[in-house]
Amino acid sequence: MFLIHTNFFCFAQSDDEQEASRDGCPGVEFRQLQPAAAQGTTGGPQQLRQHIPEQKDFILEHYSEDSSKYEKAIKEFMDIRQAVRTPTRDHNGVKLLFGYYNLLYFIDRRFFPPHRNMGIFFEWFDSLTGVPSTQKTIAFEKASVLFNIAALYTQIAAKQDRLTSSGVDAAVDNFLRAAGMFRYIRDNFSNAPSMDLSPDTLDTLIQLMLAQARECLFEKLVPGVENLGLQPCLEVAQEAEQVSSVYRTVHKVMSSSSVKDYVPYSWISLLLVKSEHYRALGHHYAAVGLLEHNGEIDKEAESYLEYVHCPDANNSSTCIDIRVPHTTEERRQLGKAHLRASLLLHEEGLRLHRMCRQLRQIDNLQERLRMAHDASLDRYQRCEQEDDFQEILDAPPIQAATKYQLTLMPPEFNEYQIDDLFHDLGPLKVFSARRQWTAARTLHLRKDADENFGFSVRGDTPVIVAAIDDRSIAQVAGMKEGDFIVCIGNTDTKWMGHEEVVRLIREAGNELTLKAVTPIDHDYLHPKSNGSSTASSPASNASTLSSTDLSRVHMRNNSSPFSKDKRRRATWNFFRRSQSKERQFPIISDVVYR
Repeated sequence: MFLIHTNFFCFAQSDDEQEASRDGCPGVEFRQLQPAAAQGTTGGPQQLRQHIPEQKDFILEHYSEDSSKYEKAIKEFMDIRQAVRTPTRDHNGVKLLFGYYNLLYFIDRRFFPPHRNMGIFFEWFDSLTGVPSTQKTIAFEKASVLFNIAALYTQIAAKQDRLTSSGVDAAVDNFLRAAGMFRYIRDNFSNAPSMDLSPDTLDTLIQLMLAQARECLFEKLVPGVENLGLQPCLEVAQEAEQVSSVYRTVHKVMSSSSVKDYVPYSWISLLLVKSEHYRALGHHYAAVGLLEHNGEIDKEAESYLEYVHCPDANNSSTCIDIRVPHTTEERRQLGKAHLRASLLLHEEGLRLHRMCRQLRQIDNLQERLRMAHDASLDRYQRCEQEDDFQEILDAPPIQAATKYQLTLMPPEFNEYQIDDLFHDLGPLKVFSARRQWTAARTLHLRKDADENFGFSVRGDTPVIVAAIDDRSIAQVAGMKEGDFIVCIGNTDTKWMGHEEVVRLIREAGNELTLKAVTPIDHDYLHPKSNGSSTASSPASNASTLSSTDLSRVHMRNNSSPFSKDKRRRATWNFFRRSQSKERQFPIISDVVYR
Protein backbone atom coordinates (compact mmCIF):
# COMPACT_ATOMS: atom_id res chain seq x y z
CA MET A 1 0.00 0.00 0.00
CA PHE A 2 1.66 3.25 1.16
CA LEU A 3 4.98 3.04 2.96
CA ILE A 4 6.85 5.46 5.18
CA HIS A 5 10.42 5.52 4.02
CA THR A 6 13.45 7.71 4.58
CA ASN A 7 14.52 10.45 2.24
CA PHE A 8 17.71 12.38 1.79
CA PHE A 9 17.84 15.63 3.68
CA CYS A 10 18.15 18.74 1.53
CA PHE A 11 18.82 16.77 -1.64
CA ALA A 12 16.44 16.75 -4.61
CA GLN A 13 14.89 13.45 -5.68
CA SER A 14 15.09 12.22 -9.22
CA ASP A 15 11.89 11.65 -11.15
CA ASP A 16 12.24 7.88 -10.83
CA GLU A 17 12.71 8.12 -7.10
CA GLN A 18 9.73 10.42 -6.73
CA GLU A 19 7.63 7.91 -8.61
CA ALA A 20 8.93 5.06 -6.47
CA SER A 21 8.08 7.08 -3.36
CA ARG A 22 4.60 8.01 -4.53
CA ASP A 23 2.82 5.95 -1.88
CA GLY A 24 4.88 7.30 1.00
CA CYS A 25 4.84 10.49 2.95
CA PRO A 26 7.89 12.58 3.83
CA GLY A 27 10.01 10.31 5.96
CA VAL A 28 12.93 10.36 8.34
CA GLU A 29 15.51 12.24 6.38
CA PHE A 30 18.96 11.01 5.58
CA ARG A 31 21.34 12.42 8.18
CA GLN A 32 23.31 15.09 6.37
CA LEU A 33 27.07 14.96 6.76
CA GLN A 34 29.02 18.13 7.25
CA PRO A 35 32.73 17.96 6.40
CA ALA A 36 34.89 17.37 9.44
CA ALA A 37 36.05 20.76 10.61
CA ALA A 38 39.20 21.63 12.49
CA GLN A 39 38.70 23.10 15.93
CA GLY A 40 37.78 26.75 15.77
CA THR A 41 36.32 26.60 12.25
CA THR A 42 32.79 26.24 11.04
CA GLY A 43 31.49 23.38 8.94
CA GLY A 44 31.16 23.84 5.21
CA PRO A 45 32.65 22.65 1.92
CA GLN A 46 35.54 25.08 2.22
CA GLN A 47 36.56 23.36 5.47
CA LEU A 48 36.49 19.88 3.98
CA ARG A 49 40.25 19.40 4.06
CA GLN A 50 41.22 21.64 6.95
CA HIS A 51 41.82 18.72 9.29
CA ILE A 52 44.38 17.12 6.96
CA PRO A 53 47.33 19.16 8.35
CA GLU A 54 46.39 17.83 11.78
CA GLN A 55 46.76 14.26 10.55
CA LYS A 56 49.99 15.03 8.74
CA ASP A 57 51.45 16.45 11.93
CA PHE A 58 50.27 13.40 13.85
CA ILE A 59 51.91 11.04 11.34
CA LEU A 60 55.21 12.86 11.77
CA GLU A 61 54.92 13.21 15.53
CA HIS A 62 53.51 9.82 16.52
CA TYR A 63 54.75 7.51 13.77
CA SER A 64 57.99 9.38 12.92
CA GLU A 65 57.10 8.99 9.27
CA ASP A 66 57.33 11.42 6.38
CA SER A 67 53.72 12.52 5.97
CA SER A 68 54.21 13.27 2.27
CA LYS A 69 54.24 9.50 1.66
CA TYR A 70 50.59 9.38 2.73
CA GLU A 71 49.25 12.20 0.59
CA LYS A 72 47.53 9.70 -1.70
CA ALA A 73 45.97 7.78 1.22
CA ILE A 74 44.69 11.00 2.80
CA LYS A 75 43.21 12.17 -0.49
CA GLU A 76 41.51 8.80 -1.05
CA PHE A 77 39.99 8.89 2.41
CA MET A 78 38.65 12.41 1.91
CA ASP A 79 37.24 11.45 -1.50
CA ILE A 80 35.38 8.53 0.10
CA ARG A 81 34.05 10.79 2.85
CA GLN A 82 32.88 13.27 0.25
CA ALA A 83 31.16 10.48 -1.69
CA VAL A 84 29.17 9.26 1.33
CA ARG A 85 27.42 12.62 1.46
CA THR A 86 25.46 11.70 -1.68
CA PRO A 87 25.34 7.91 -2.03
CA THR A 88 23.25 6.38 -4.77
CA ARG A 89 19.93 5.04 -3.56
CA ASP A 90 20.64 1.42 -4.34
CA HIS A 91 22.87 -1.38 -3.13
CA ASN A 92 25.93 0.41 -4.50
CA GLY A 93 25.17 3.20 -2.04
CA VAL A 94 24.85 0.63 0.76
CA LYS A 95 28.22 -0.81 -0.23
CA LEU A 96 29.81 2.65 -0.20
CA LEU A 97 28.47 3.46 3.27
CA PHE A 98 29.49 0.09 4.72
CA GLY A 99 32.94 0.53 3.20
CA TYR A 100 33.32 3.96 4.77
CA TYR A 101 32.09 2.65 8.11
CA ASN A 102 34.62 -0.18 8.06
CA LEU A 103 37.33 2.28 7.03
CA LEU A 104 36.55 4.36 10.11
CA TYR A 105 37.76 1.44 12.22
CA PHE A 106 41.27 1.92 10.85
CA ILE A 107 41.08 5.72 11.05
CA ASP A 108 40.01 5.49 14.67
CA ARG A 109 42.83 3.13 15.55
CA ARG A 110 45.46 5.06 13.60
CA PHE A 111 44.70 8.69 14.44
CA PHE A 112 42.53 9.01 17.56
CA PRO A 113 44.51 8.38 20.77
CA PRO A 114 42.32 7.86 23.83
CA HIS A 115 44.29 10.34 25.92
CA ARG A 116 44.36 13.28 23.52
CA ASN A 117 41.89 15.62 21.83
CA MET A 118 42.76 15.82 18.16
CA GLY A 119 40.74 19.00 17.67
CA ILE A 120 38.53 17.48 14.98
CA PHE A 121 34.77 17.93 15.08
CA PHE A 122 32.26 15.71 13.32
CA GLU A 123 29.07 17.57 12.46
CA TRP A 124 25.82 15.99 11.27
CA PHE A 125 22.33 17.35 10.85
CA ASP A 126 19.38 15.53 12.40
CA SER A 127 17.15 14.00 9.77
CA LEU A 128 14.02 14.70 11.82
CA THR A 129 14.71 18.19 13.11
CA GLY A 130 17.48 19.56 10.90
CA VAL A 131 19.36 20.59 14.04
CA PRO A 132 23.14 20.23 13.74
CA SER A 133 25.00 18.06 16.24
CA THR A 134 28.74 18.24 16.72
CA GLN A 135 30.98 15.75 18.50
CA LYS A 136 34.71 15.25 18.81
CA THR A 137 34.42 11.46 19.00
CA ILE A 138 34.56 9.33 15.89
CA ALA A 139 31.87 7.10 17.44
CA PHE A 140 29.36 9.80 16.49
CA GLU A 141 30.51 9.57 12.89
CA LYS A 142 30.13 5.79 12.95
CA ALA A 143 26.61 5.85 14.37
CA SER A 144 25.51 8.48 11.87
CA VAL A 145 26.79 6.38 8.98
CA LEU A 146 24.93 3.35 10.32
CA PHE A 147 21.75 5.43 10.58
CA ASN A 148 22.12 6.40 6.93
CA ILE A 149 22.62 2.77 5.93
CA ALA A 150 19.32 1.95 7.62
CA ALA A 151 17.72 4.94 5.88
CA LEU A 152 19.01 3.70 2.55
CA TYR A 153 17.53 0.25 3.18
CA THR A 154 14.11 1.83 3.70
CA GLN A 155 14.40 3.74 0.44
CA ILE A 156 15.34 0.58 -1.43
CA ALA A 157 12.37 -1.19 0.15
CA ALA A 158 9.95 1.57 -0.86
CA LYS A 159 11.19 1.45 -4.47
CA GLN A 160 10.34 -2.23 -4.97
CA ASP A 161 7.55 -3.30 -7.30
CA ARG A 162 5.23 -4.90 -4.77
CA LEU A 163 2.92 -6.19 -7.49
CA THR A 164 5.37 -9.07 -7.95
CA SER A 165 6.28 -11.76 -5.45
CA SER A 166 10.01 -11.05 -5.79
CA GLY A 167 9.39 -7.33 -5.25
CA VAL A 168 7.46 -8.00 -2.04
CA ASP A 169 10.22 -10.30 -0.80
CA ALA A 170 12.85 -7.66 -1.54
CA ALA A 171 10.82 -4.98 0.25
CA VAL A 172 10.40 -7.18 3.34
CA ASP A 173 14.10 -8.05 3.34
CA ASN A 174 15.18 -4.41 3.19
CA PHE A 175 12.73 -3.27 5.86
CA LEU A 176 14.03 -6.01 8.16
CA ARG A 177 17.62 -4.99 7.39
CA ALA A 178 16.73 -1.41 8.28
CA ALA A 179 15.10 -2.53 11.53
CA GLY A 180 18.14 -4.67 12.35
CA MET A 181 20.46 -1.73 11.77
CA PHE A 182 18.39 0.64 13.93
CA ARG A 183 18.41 -2.02 16.65
CA TYR A 184 22.19 -2.39 16.34
CA ILE A 185 22.63 1.35 16.88
CA ARG A 186 20.28 1.31 19.85
CA ASP A 187 22.05 -1.64 21.49
CA ASN A 188 25.61 -0.38 20.93
CA PHE A 189 25.37 3.34 21.60
CA SER A 190 24.00 5.34 24.50
CA ASN A 191 23.88 8.99 25.58
CA ALA A 192 23.19 10.03 22.01
CA PRO A 193 23.86 13.74 21.30
CA SER A 194 21.08 13.98 18.70
CA MET A 195 17.40 13.11 18.58
CA ASP A 196 17.83 10.77 15.61
CA LEU A 197 20.05 8.46 17.63
CA SER A 198 18.15 8.52 20.92
CA PRO A 199 16.82 5.16 22.16
CA ASP A 200 13.18 6.31 21.98
CA THR A 201 13.49 7.41 18.36
CA LEU A 202 15.34 4.26 17.38
CA ASP A 203 12.72 2.08 19.10
CA THR A 204 10.04 3.90 17.12
CA LEU A 205 11.87 3.37 13.85
CA ILE A 206 12.50 -0.31 14.61
CA GLN A 207 8.84 -0.99 15.19
CA LEU A 208 7.80 1.12 12.21
CA MET A 209 10.05 -0.92 9.90
CA LEU A 210 8.70 -4.18 11.32
CA ALA A 211 5.14 -2.97 10.78
CA GLN A 212 5.85 -2.11 7.17
CA ALA A 213 7.52 -5.47 6.59
CA ARG A 214 4.37 -7.16 7.90
CA GLU A 215 2.24 -4.94 5.68
CA CYS A 216 4.22 -6.09 2.63
CA LEU A 217 3.69 -9.72 3.62
CA PHE A 218 -0.03 -9.07 3.84
CA GLU A 219 0.00 -7.64 0.31
CA LYS A 220 1.49 -10.91 -0.87
CA LEU A 221 -1.48 -12.88 0.53
CA VAL A 222 -4.32 -10.85 -0.94
CA PRO A 223 -4.29 -11.55 -4.74
CA GLY A 224 -6.89 -14.19 -5.60
CA VAL A 225 -7.81 -15.02 -2.01
CA GLU A 226 -11.51 -14.20 -2.54
CA ASN A 227 -11.82 -17.22 -4.82
CA LEU A 228 -10.16 -19.69 -2.44
CA GLY A 229 -13.00 -20.26 0.00
CA LEU A 230 -13.99 -19.46 3.56
CA GLN A 231 -10.94 -20.47 5.56
CA PRO A 232 -8.32 -18.67 3.39
CA CYS A 233 -10.45 -15.50 3.60
CA LEU A 234 -10.64 -15.81 7.37
CA GLU A 235 -6.86 -16.27 7.56
CA VAL A 236 -6.33 -13.11 5.50
CA ALA A 237 -8.84 -11.28 7.71
CA GLN A 238 -6.77 -12.15 10.77
CA GLU A 239 -3.57 -11.13 9.00
CA ALA A 240 -5.16 -7.76 8.18
CA GLU A 241 -6.16 -7.33 11.82
CA GLN A 242 -2.58 -8.19 12.80
CA VAL A 243 -1.24 -5.42 10.55
CA SER A 244 -3.79 -3.01 12.03
CA SER A 245 -2.79 -4.03 15.55
CA VAL A 246 0.89 -3.51 14.80
CA TYR A 247 0.24 -0.03 13.44
CA ARG A 248 -1.77 0.85 16.54
CA THR A 249 1.23 -0.20 18.61
CA VAL A 250 3.58 1.91 16.51
CA HIS A 251 1.20 4.86 16.81
CA LYS A 252 1.25 4.50 20.58
CA VAL A 253 5.05 4.50 20.58
CA MET A 254 5.29 7.44 18.18
CA SER A 255 2.77 9.44 20.21
CA SER A 256 4.93 9.31 23.33
CA SER A 257 6.08 12.67 24.63
CA SER A 258 9.73 11.99 23.81
CA VAL A 259 9.06 11.31 20.12
CA LYS A 260 5.88 12.96 18.85
CA ASP A 261 7.33 16.49 18.79
CA TYR A 262 10.16 15.37 16.52
CA VAL A 263 8.49 13.17 13.91
CA PRO A 264 6.41 14.62 11.05
CA TYR A 265 2.74 14.99 11.88
CA SER A 266 1.94 13.21 8.61
CA TRP A 267 3.60 10.06 9.99
CA ILE A 268 1.32 9.97 13.02
CA SER A 269 -1.71 10.61 10.83
CA LEU A 270 -0.70 7.93 8.34
CA LEU A 271 -0.30 5.37 11.11
CA LEU A 272 -3.89 6.03 12.20
CA VAL A 273 -5.11 5.82 8.61
CA LYS A 274 -3.32 2.51 8.11
CA SER A 275 -4.64 1.09 11.36
CA GLU A 276 -8.23 1.87 10.37
CA HIS A 277 -7.68 0.76 6.78
CA TYR A 278 -6.33 -2.69 7.62
CA ARG A 279 -8.89 -3.19 10.34
CA ALA A 280 -11.54 -2.47 7.69
CA LEU A 281 -9.90 -4.95 5.33
CA GLY A 282 -10.05 -7.58 8.05
CA HIS A 283 -13.81 -7.22 8.30
CA HIS A 284 -14.10 -7.06 4.51
CA TYR A 285 -12.33 -10.38 3.91
CA ALA A 286 -14.23 -12.05 6.74
CA ALA A 287 -17.46 -10.93 5.08
CA VAL A 288 -16.33 -12.10 1.64
CA GLY A 289 -15.51 -15.55 2.99
CA LEU A 290 -18.89 -15.87 4.71
CA LEU A 291 -21.04 -14.46 1.90
CA GLU A 292 -19.32 -16.32 -0.94
CA HIS A 293 -19.42 -19.67 0.80
CA ASN A 294 -21.89 -22.18 -0.59
CA GLY A 295 -23.35 -25.15 1.25
CA GLU A 296 -22.62 -26.41 4.72
CA ILE A 297 -19.60 -25.17 6.67
CA ASP A 298 -17.28 -28.11 7.20
CA LYS A 299 -15.95 -29.08 10.61
CA GLU A 300 -12.48 -27.63 9.97
CA ALA A 301 -13.84 -24.20 8.95
CA GLU A 302 -16.33 -24.31 11.82
CA SER A 303 -13.53 -25.03 14.24
CA TYR A 304 -11.52 -22.16 12.75
CA LEU A 305 -14.45 -19.75 13.11
CA GLU A 306 -14.50 -20.33 16.86
CA TYR A 307 -11.16 -18.53 17.15
CA VAL A 308 -11.59 -15.80 14.52
CA HIS A 309 -13.65 -13.47 16.67
CA CYS A 310 -12.61 -11.85 19.92
CA PRO A 311 -14.90 -12.13 22.95
CA ASP A 312 -17.06 -9.05 23.46
CA ALA A 313 -15.42 -7.61 26.56
CA ASN A 314 -18.14 -4.96 26.96
CA ASN A 315 -21.08 -7.36 26.53
CA SER A 316 -22.62 -4.81 24.18
CA SER A 317 -26.26 -5.33 23.30
CA THR A 318 -25.62 -4.00 19.79
CA CYS A 319 -23.09 -6.73 18.95
CA ILE A 320 -24.39 -9.66 16.98
CA ASP A 321 -24.33 -12.86 19.01
CA ILE A 322 -23.53 -15.12 16.05
CA ARG A 323 -19.96 -16.41 16.07
CA VAL A 324 -20.25 -19.70 14.19
CA PRO A 325 -23.16 -19.50 11.69
CA HIS A 326 -25.02 -22.77 11.13
CA THR A 327 -27.52 -21.65 8.50
CA THR A 328 -27.36 -19.63 5.31
CA GLU A 329 -29.32 -16.79 6.93
CA GLU A 330 -26.95 -16.62 9.92
CA ARG A 331 -23.99 -16.62 7.58
CA ARG A 332 -25.57 -13.74 5.62
CA GLN A 333 -26.29 -11.75 8.77
CA LEU A 334 -22.78 -12.18 10.14
CA GLY A 335 -21.22 -11.35 6.74
CA LYS A 336 -23.41 -8.24 6.40
CA ALA A 337 -22.41 -7.10 9.89
CA HIS A 338 -18.74 -7.43 8.93
CA LEU A 339 -19.35 -5.44 5.73
CA ARG A 340 -21.03 -2.69 7.71
CA ALA A 341 -18.08 -2.60 10.11
CA SER A 342 -15.73 -2.45 7.14
CA LEU A 343 -17.62 0.50 5.63
CA LEU A 344 -17.58 2.45 8.90
CA LEU A 345 -13.84 1.88 9.34
CA HIS A 346 -13.09 2.85 5.72
CA GLU A 347 -15.05 6.06 6.23
CA GLU A 348 -13.06 6.76 9.40
CA GLY A 349 -9.83 6.19 7.48
CA LEU A 350 -10.93 8.63 4.78
CA ARG A 351 -11.85 11.18 7.45
CA LEU A 352 -8.43 10.92 9.08
CA HIS A 353 -6.84 11.25 5.66
CA ARG A 354 -8.76 14.47 4.95
CA MET A 355 -7.63 15.96 8.27
CA CYS A 356 -3.92 15.88 7.33
CA ARG A 357 -2.84 18.42 4.73
CA GLN A 358 0.30 16.47 3.76
CA LEU A 359 -1.65 13.26 3.21
CA ARG A 360 -4.24 15.04 1.08
CA GLN A 361 -1.43 15.88 -1.35
CA ILE A 362 -0.75 12.18 -2.00
CA ASP A 363 -3.27 11.34 -4.71
CA ASN A 364 -2.48 7.64 -4.82
CA LEU A 365 -3.19 7.30 -1.13
CA GLN A 366 -6.66 8.77 -1.40
CA GLU A 367 -7.35 6.68 -4.48
CA ARG A 368 -6.42 3.45 -2.70
CA LEU A 369 -8.57 4.30 0.30
CA ARG A 370 -11.49 5.19 -1.93
CA MET A 371 -11.17 1.98 -3.96
CA ALA A 372 -11.19 -0.15 -0.81
CA HIS A 373 -14.24 1.73 0.49
CA ASP A 374 -16.10 1.32 -2.79
CA ALA A 375 -15.34 -2.42 -2.91
CA SER A 376 -16.95 -2.91 0.52
CA LEU A 377 -19.87 -0.63 -0.40
CA ASP A 378 -20.52 -2.56 -3.62
CA ARG A 379 -20.66 -5.88 -1.76
CA TYR A 380 -22.87 -4.40 0.92
CA GLN A 381 -25.37 -3.15 -1.64
CA ARG A 382 -25.40 -6.52 -3.40
CA CYS A 383 -26.38 -8.36 -0.23
CA GLU A 384 -29.18 -5.92 0.62
CA GLN A 385 -32.72 -7.32 0.31
CA GLU A 386 -35.84 -5.20 -0.17
CA ASP A 387 -37.90 -7.12 2.38
CA ASP A 388 -35.09 -7.31 4.95
CA PHE A 389 -36.23 -5.25 7.94
CA GLN A 390 -33.96 -6.93 10.46
CA GLU A 391 -31.77 -4.56 12.45
CA ILE A 392 -28.11 -4.73 11.52
CA LEU A 393 -25.98 -5.32 14.61
CA ASP A 394 -22.32 -4.62 15.16
CA ALA A 395 -19.85 -7.24 13.98
CA PRO A 396 -17.69 -8.92 16.64
CA PRO A 397 -14.06 -7.79 16.58
CA ILE A 398 -11.61 -10.02 14.71
CA GLN A 399 -8.79 -11.71 16.58
CA ALA A 400 -5.38 -10.63 15.26
CA ALA A 401 -3.22 -13.58 14.21
CA THR A 402 -0.38 -14.29 11.81
CA LYS A 403 1.46 -17.27 10.45
CA TYR A 404 4.58 -15.23 9.66
CA GLN A 405 7.42 -14.73 12.09
CA LEU A 406 9.84 -11.91 11.31
CA THR A 407 13.52 -12.41 12.07
CA LEU A 408 15.95 -9.57 12.69
CA MET A 409 19.60 -10.20 11.95
CA PRO A 410 22.47 -7.89 12.91
CA PRO A 411 24.31 -6.11 10.08
CA GLU A 412 26.86 -8.25 8.26
CA PHE A 413 29.94 -6.03 8.29
CA ASN A 414 32.15 -8.83 6.96
CA GLU A 415 30.37 -8.68 3.60
CA TYR A 416 32.01 -5.33 2.88
CA GLN A 417 35.77 -5.69 3.14
CA ILE A 418 37.96 -2.61 2.93
CA ASP A 419 41.69 -2.00 2.65
CA ASP A 420 43.55 -0.09 5.33
CA LEU A 421 44.62 3.06 3.49
CA PHE A 422 47.41 3.59 6.01
CA HIS A 423 48.67 0.03 5.88
CA ASP A 424 52.28 1.21 5.48
CA LEU A 425 52.30 2.67 8.99
CA GLY A 426 52.62 -0.90 10.26
CA PRO A 427 50.56 -3.59 11.99
CA LEU A 428 47.80 -2.13 14.14
CA LYS A 429 48.66 -4.36 17.11
CA VAL A 430 51.79 -2.22 17.58
CA PHE A 431 51.59 0.90 15.42
CA SER A 432 48.35 2.56 16.45
CA ALA A 433 47.30 5.74 18.20
CA ARG A 434 46.73 3.70 21.36
CA ARG A 435 50.38 2.66 21.66
CA GLN A 436 53.57 4.57 22.38
CA TRP A 437 57.10 3.88 21.21
CA THR A 438 60.35 5.76 20.77
CA ALA A 439 61.44 7.38 17.54
CA ALA A 440 63.27 5.03 15.20
CA ARG A 441 67.00 4.75 15.94
CA THR A 442 69.49 3.95 13.21
CA LEU A 443 71.97 1.28 14.33
CA HIS A 444 75.18 0.43 12.46
CA LEU A 445 76.62 -3.02 13.22
CA ARG A 446 79.96 -4.22 11.85
CA LYS A 447 81.55 -7.59 12.59
CA ASP A 448 84.44 -9.80 11.47
CA ALA A 449 83.83 -12.91 9.43
CA ASP A 450 84.18 -15.21 12.43
CA GLU A 451 81.91 -13.12 14.72
CA ASN A 452 78.14 -12.72 15.03
CA PHE A 453 76.10 -9.63 15.80
CA GLY A 454 75.08 -10.99 19.19
CA PHE A 455 71.27 -10.71 19.08
CA SER A 456 68.36 -13.01 18.32
CA VAL A 457 64.91 -12.23 16.92
CA ARG A 458 61.52 -13.85 16.96
CA GLY A 459 57.97 -13.13 15.96
CA ASP A 460 56.41 -11.72 12.83
CA THR A 461 55.20 -8.39 11.52
CA PRO A 462 57.20 -6.86 13.05
CA VAL A 463 59.99 -9.09 14.40
CA ILE A 464 61.13 -8.38 17.94
CA VAL A 465 64.62 -8.55 19.42
CA ALA A 466 64.36 -11.50 21.79
CA ALA A 467 67.82 -11.50 23.39
CA ILE A 468 71.15 -9.63 23.26
CA ASP A 469 74.52 -11.04 24.32
CA ASP A 470 76.53 -9.09 26.93
CA ARG A 471 79.14 -6.77 25.43
CA SER A 472 78.09 -7.87 21.96
CA ILE A 473 78.22 -5.74 18.83
CA ALA A 474 74.45 -5.23 19.00
CA GLN A 475 74.57 -4.08 22.62
CA VAL A 476 77.39 -1.65 21.94
CA ALA A 477 75.45 -0.23 18.98
CA GLY A 478 72.49 0.54 21.27
CA MET A 479 70.09 -2.32 20.55
CA LYS A 480 67.74 -3.33 23.38
CA GLU A 481 65.74 -6.43 24.19
CA GLY A 482 62.12 -5.93 23.13
CA ASP A 483 63.01 -3.59 20.26
CA PHE A 484 61.08 -3.90 17.03
CA ILE A 485 63.13 -3.94 13.85
CA VAL A 486 61.29 -1.65 11.45
CA CYS A 487 63.86 -1.25 8.67
CA ILE A 488 66.93 -3.04 7.36
CA GLY A 489 68.99 -1.00 4.94
CA ASN A 490 66.43 0.76 2.80
CA THR A 491 63.81 -1.97 3.20
CA ASP A 492 60.80 -1.41 5.46
CA THR A 493 60.33 -4.53 7.59
CA LYS A 494 57.27 -3.66 9.70
CA TRP A 495 55.09 -6.09 7.72
CA MET A 496 57.81 -8.71 7.10
CA GLY A 497 57.80 -12.17 8.57
CA HIS A 498 60.59 -13.76 10.59
CA GLU A 499 62.19 -15.64 7.71
CA GLU A 500 62.28 -12.60 5.45
CA VAL A 501 63.98 -10.48 8.12
CA VAL A 502 66.53 -13.22 8.87
CA ARG A 503 67.27 -13.46 5.14
CA LEU A 504 67.93 -9.70 4.92
CA ILE A 505 70.25 -9.86 7.95
CA ARG A 506 72.25 -12.69 6.37
CA GLU A 507 72.43 -10.90 3.03
CA ALA A 508 73.87 -7.83 4.77
CA GLY A 509 77.09 -9.76 5.43
CA ASN A 510 79.49 -8.23 7.91
CA GLU A 511 77.89 -4.76 7.92
CA LEU A 512 74.30 -4.30 8.98
CA THR A 513 72.36 -1.04 9.12
CA LEU A 514 68.89 -1.19 10.63
CA LYS A 515 66.29 0.91 12.39
CA ALA A 516 64.67 -0.11 15.65
CA VAL A 517 61.98 1.30 17.92
CA THR A 518 61.43 0.59 21.61
CA PRO A 519 57.84 0.15 22.92
CA ILE A 520 57.06 2.41 25.87
CA ASP A 521 53.70 1.37 27.25
CA HIS A 522 53.61 -2.35 26.58
CA ASP A 523 55.98 -5.30 27.02
CA TYR A 524 55.61 -7.33 23.85
CA LEU A 525 58.53 -9.59 24.71
CA HIS A 526 57.03 -10.83 27.99
CA PRO A 527 53.30 -10.11 27.81
CA LYS A 528 51.37 -10.89 30.98
CA SER A 529 48.75 -12.86 29.09
CA ASN A 530 51.33 -15.13 27.48
CA GLY A 531 51.01 -18.48 29.18
CA SER A 532 53.70 -20.34 27.25
CA SER A 533 57.37 -19.68 26.61
CA THR A 534 58.66 -19.30 23.09
CA ALA A 535 62.13 -20.18 21.90
CA SER A 536 64.13 -17.43 20.22
CA SER A 537 66.90 -17.80 17.67
CA PRO A 538 70.10 -15.90 16.96
CA ALA A 539 68.87 -13.74 14.13
CA SER A 540 68.45 -16.67 11.79
CA ASN A 541 66.13 -19.38 13.05
CA ALA A 542 62.43 -19.86 12.35
CA SER A 543 59.87 -17.83 14.25
CA THR A 544 57.42 -19.31 16.66
CA LEU A 545 55.19 -16.27 16.93
CA SER A 546 52.89 -14.76 14.30
CA SER A 547 50.58 -11.80 14.07
CA THR A 548 47.34 -11.22 12.26
CA ASP A 549 47.45 -9.24 9.06
CA LEU A 550 45.10 -6.35 9.65
CA SER A 551 45.38 -4.97 6.14
CA ARG A 552 41.82 -6.14 5.52
CA VAL A 553 38.97 -5.97 7.99
CA HIS A 554 36.18 -8.51 8.37
CA MET A 555 34.50 -6.80 11.31
CA ARG A 556 33.95 -9.86 13.47
CA ASN A 557 33.09 -9.41 17.11
CA ASN A 558 36.70 -9.26 18.19
CA SER A 559 37.67 -6.81 15.44
CA SER A 560 34.52 -4.77 15.29
CA PRO A 561 34.62 -1.02 14.90
CA PHE A 562 32.74 -1.05 18.19
CA SER A 563 35.67 -2.64 20.03
CA LYS A 564 35.23 -2.90 23.78
CA ASP A 565 38.08 -0.51 24.49
CA LYS A 566 37.40 0.85 27.97
CA ARG A 567 40.04 3.56 27.59
CA ARG A 568 37.95 5.59 25.15
CA ARG A 569 37.70 9.25 25.96
CA ALA A 570 34.47 9.62 24.00
CA THR A 571 31.60 11.49 25.56
CA TRP A 572 29.46 8.89 23.85
CA ASN A 573 29.58 5.48 25.47
CA PHE A 574 29.05 2.32 23.53
CA PHE A 575 28.55 -1.27 24.59
CA ARG A 576 26.65 0.06 27.54
CA ARG A 577 22.90 -0.35 27.52
CA SER A 578 20.96 2.79 28.22
CA GLN A 579 18.52 2.54 31.10
CA SER A 580 16.13 5.02 29.53
CA LYS A 581 12.38 4.72 29.34
CA GLU A 582 12.67 2.86 26.06
CA ARG A 583 11.83 -0.32 27.93
CA GLN A 584 8.41 1.10 28.67
CA PHE A 585 7.43 0.95 25.01
CA PRO A 586 5.18 -1.89 23.85
CA ILE A 587 7.05 -4.49 21.84
CA ILE A 588 5.72 -5.98 18.64
CA SER A 589 5.28 -9.72 18.93
CA ASP A 590 6.10 -12.37 16.31
CA VAL A 591 9.62 -10.99 15.90
CA VAL A 592 12.75 -13.02 16.55
CA TYR A 593 15.77 -11.01 17.73
CA ARG A 594 19.18 -12.53 17.15
